[in-house]
Amino acid sequence: MSVKTLIAMFATVAASFAAPTVVHAAQENPPMQTSLPKPTKSGHAAVNGVSYYYAVYGTGEPLLLLHGGMFHTEMFGPNLTKLAQSRQVIGVDLQGHGRTALGDREISLVDMGNDMAGVLKTLSYDKVDVLGHSMGGGVAFQFAAQHPEMVRRLVLVSTPYAQDGFYPEMLPQQAAMSAAMAEQLKDTPIYKSYVAIAPHPEEFPKLLDQMGAYMRKPYDWSADVKKLTMPVMLIYGDSDMFRPEHMVKFYQLLGGGLKDAGWQREHMSQNRLAILPNITHYEIGLAPQLVDAALPFLNGQGRAKSWDEQVRAK
Repeated sequence: MSVKTLIAMFATVAASFAAPTVVHAAQENPPMQTSLPKPTKSGHAAVNGVSYYYAVYGTGEPLLLLHGGMFHTEMFGPNLTKLAQSRQVIGVDLQGHGRTALGDREISLVDMGNDMAGVLKTLSYDKVDVLGHSMGGGVAFQFAAQHPEMVRRLVLVSTPYAQDGFYPEMLPQQAAMSAAMAEQLKDTPIYKSYVAIAPHPEEFPKLLDQMGAYMRKPYDWSADVKKLTMPVMLIYGDSDMFRPEHMVKFYQLLGGGLKDAGWQREHMSQNRLAILPNITHYEIGLAPQLVDAALPFLNGQGRAKSWDEQVRAK
């Protein structure tokens, strides 16, 4: 198998966790370099046996930002910078990612969701907005379902609620993830960005095994959707890795897309669905359209005046 083929396969395998915009150019390009704001505060918070690295950027209403798999908070690049211009962004490197060690606990998005409550309490936050992408979106989902009192608004980016949301041909590729891929990934940004900051770079093969084990477990969180009592926004790319039917079903489970909103928005759901054009799963974490869609929702803004309101205003 060629390195190029392996990289393409890994991008698919890791995609339930990742937003690797640069993976397709892994042989030509070094790990991403972007101009990022300096944290105003950073450190580690020990929660349930995991020492989570966190970094706080900017000022304003607090926003917990959770990255996709195989990367870390800084991989949001310019979107992190943009969010930090008006928000206090709390970036957390998830278990085994970035500056957070893997440890001996198995990878579980359910457990990490619960851990986020501990991290925030350690940092003295009672309530935050949350934006998570892919793996981070799954963690954000579980955090909000388990601790709804701590989440004001929730944005889930390229996030499924069940394993069957993926296109079916992806599932056997995801199941193939293991430490056997480690050696052939050493020339990719995935590996280089990991070893540059990981507290235990030698654990890369172990991380691949752990993530492969997680992805081989079927899951269906549809029963947990009703626990998301806060306003929720779902954001996908129109060329995402999830079936469009799954995106719509998720929105319907949240109470949206079930009937016409009504002339005066009397049947309008509090939740939102955005499908961004010309965007794939691998690009959406860095796409400027992501913040353009999410920030008005997080700020409680974004409703255009109706025709009736415009006429009455004249």
